[in-house]
Amino acid sequence: MSKAIRIHANGGPEVLTYEDTDPGQPGSGQILIKHTAIGLNFIDVYHRSGLYPPPGGFPLIPGSEAAGVVLEVGQGVD
Repeated sequence: MSKAIRIHANGGPEVLTYEDTDPGQPGSGQILIKHTAIGLNFIDVYHRSGLYPPPGGFPLIPGSEAAGVVLEVGQGVD
């Protein structure tokens, strides 16, 4: 089981929750990555605080920059 920091509502650092998550299988045009480094930027703070709405809504997993290893590829991915 994977772990993730999730945000379910706007607020301060107290809204960050450490949760189990299942990334599932990659769909068509998607890949599954095992992150080895994740960068947090001010946009993540802005989404958490409510200054800017998160693009996909809540729950939000912050970390808009990352590096890692491709584990699986979905259909149509080379």
